[in-house]
Amino acid sequence: IYSAGIFASDATTLSGAALIEQLRAGGYAIYFRHEATDWSLQDDVGKRDDWLSCNPARMRQLSAAGRNSARGTGVAMRKLGIPVGRVFASPYCRTMESAMLMGLGEVQASGAVMNLRVAEYFGGRDAIVANARHLIAQQPPAGTNHVIVAHGNVAVNATSVYPDEGEGLVFRPGGGSNFEFVGRLPPDEWRRLAQEM
Repeated sequence: IYSAGIFASDATTLSGAALIEQLRAGGYAIYFRHEATDWSLQDDVGKRDDWLSCNPARMRQLSAAGRNSARGTGVAMRKLGIPVGRVFASPYCRTMESAMLMGLGEVQASGAVMNLRVAEYFGGRDAIVANARHLIAQQPPAGTNHVIVAHGNVAVNATSVYPDEGEGLVFRPGGGSNFEFVGRLPPDEWRRLAQEM
């Protein structure tokens, strides 16, 4: 349980079909790192809101493979019957695009999960980490799951779990800033399970 800044992963984490069955019932937060990006590009943030740019000359963007993967994950989640309530995303272009391509519902930009590289504009690193923990810990409406699409550096600092690009981390919210790590699903695992279940 993550509480008062202490995280301990649960020894009984779930995976595969068992994890999907839990998600179908709702009550979880699914934290996705944005999909695969073009690492030949670099972020160039000189002032507030530069991170909103979808210009690859200014900010790292999704690759073609990342865009296809985002669509595929969304299709798999719908096929698997996973109910989604609210969708939150960091305002970065690559996170907003990942969330929108998944097609799971209206996407709400949230500075609560802003990339730590621009923390100075959002009250500092500790403020973002605290806000991210609070967002993950929010109870979704009954029978639904929250989806959060953000960054690897926020995930590892807020939860001690580091996701690969496009990977979904599943947490059981406990309110306040408390949550429990339940399991993880890489992009190819969503698609495999959608074909098998």
